[in-house]
Parts: sequence; C-alpha cells; structure tokens
Amino acid sequence: MNDDVSTVADRDDIAGVVDLFGAVTRAELSRALMELAFKRRVELDADAVGAAIDGAVDEYALVPAPPDAVSTPSDRSGDAADATADATIDATVETPFLAVGPAAFPSLPEGATDLPHILDVPEREVDRDRLADGALERLSSDAVAAITDGEEARLAVLADVTYDIEAWASVDAGPIRERIVDEVDR
Repeated sequence: MNDDVSTVADRDDIAGVVDLFGAVTRAELSRALMELAFKRRVELDADAVGAAIDGAVDEYALVPAPPDAVSTPSDRSGDAADATADATIDATVETPFLAVGPAAFPSLPEGATDLPHILDVPEREVDRDRLADGALERLSSDAVAAITDGEEARLAVLADVTYDIEAWASVDAGPIRERIVDEVDR
C-alpha cells in the first residue's frame, strides 16, 4: 500500500480540490482525495489522507471556515427547508468547512475536474471577509502558542503567513508579524 498522498495531490492540489466546491467538510475532502487515488490506482491509507489535510491546515493552504461564512445555493434562494437542514448540520460540528487559505496556490490534480460529477457535494460560496477574520484570529492564536512553546520553526512559517494573509484579504497582520519578529530576534 502506498500511503504517500503526494502521489495523488500536494497541498496546492488539495486546495484546488477544495476550490472546486468553494468549501468542503473534512469528510468530503477525504472522500475526494480517496477518489482521486482510486482513479490513479493508488491505495492510500486514511491516516495519511488525514495527515495531509492537517498539514495543509497547519501551513494555511486550507483554513477552517466558520459556518456563518459558508452558504449554499439553497441558502441564497430562500429555500427554508434546505437552509434549515444545512444549519442543523453546521450546528453539530464545531468547524465543519475547510476553504482555500492564504498560503495556497490552488491547482487541480489530474482527474479532479470529474469530482463534482462523482461526489454528492453541493457548490458552496464563502464570505471572504468572515473567512479572513477567522483566519486572522487563528493566526494570532497560533503565533501566541508558538511563542509560548518556543517553536522557532513554527514562528518562521507563521511570519510568512502574515504576508500571505495580507495579500489574500483586506486584513492587517502587522501586529502579529511584529510580535513574531520580536520573539525571534530575542
């Protein structure tokens, strides 16, 4: 068994799969990556897929999307029954959706364009402002945790993300970057 997810998709390819749908749950993304592996006749371990998703989130190629930042066509059309069902699903999971993050350069792996036809995943729209606010809050929390734990390598990654997030959205990550730089220069 080959448990190397990179044979199917790297982090930017993973972000490209997410971008096909706007936002996906972790389970939907796992199924999509497993489907791509199947199409390529590659066997993947579910743990390896989970680790690849975790890595993409850790590196800010994907970011958790708050439920109120994600909508489906039924939410926008006013179909109360579908919107209520979606809200019920959202309320049962703390951060049910993943969206493309500031450190990603989304690309589509071979065979990914077939995924919307294969998977039963609705297209979703992401409110970029809410997503950016959530990503900035997470970046601040991650920086504080890395400073507290003395994780210099993590701080270097997060310092780069402060630039990425400013290019990606209308947010100011300067104070977070300054705190990171101050800590690294000590």
